[in-house]
Amino acid sequence: QVQLVESGGGLVQPGGSLRLSCAASGSISSIYTMGWYRQAPEKQRELVATVNNGGITNYADSVQGRFTVSRDNAKNTVSLQMNSLKPEDTALYYCNAKTRWGMNSWGQGTQVTVST
Repeated sequence: QVQLVESGGGLVQPGGSLRLSCAASGSISSIYTMGWYRQAPEKQRELVATVNNGGITNYADSVQGRFTVSRDNAKNTVSLQMNSLKPEDTALYYCNAKTRWGMNSWGQGTQVTVST
C-alpha cells in the first residue's frame, strides 16, 4: 500500500500563489507517477499535473504556465507550485500516486479556495 498526505491548502486572493506538498509512505518502490488532481462542486475529478519517474510532466491546459509540479524522489514527495491563481482554481486538491501495475492511491485532499 501507498499512503499519501497532502498539506499547504488554504485561502488566497486571485492572482496570489500557493504551494501544495504531498508525502508518500508505504510501498514507495512501486510508484511510477505522482501528481495532483482536483475536484470542484458539481464537476468531475480532473488531472492538474503529474510527473513520472523519468521526470516527464503532464499539465492540464487550464493550468499550463501557471502551475509547476516537482518531485523529490529521495524524500518521496511531490509539490505543486500554483501561481496567478484564479477563482476557477477553487477545488479540493488530491495527491495521487500510480504504480507500474496501474494501481492508484489517493490522499485525503486539501482545500484550495481562491476568493476576495
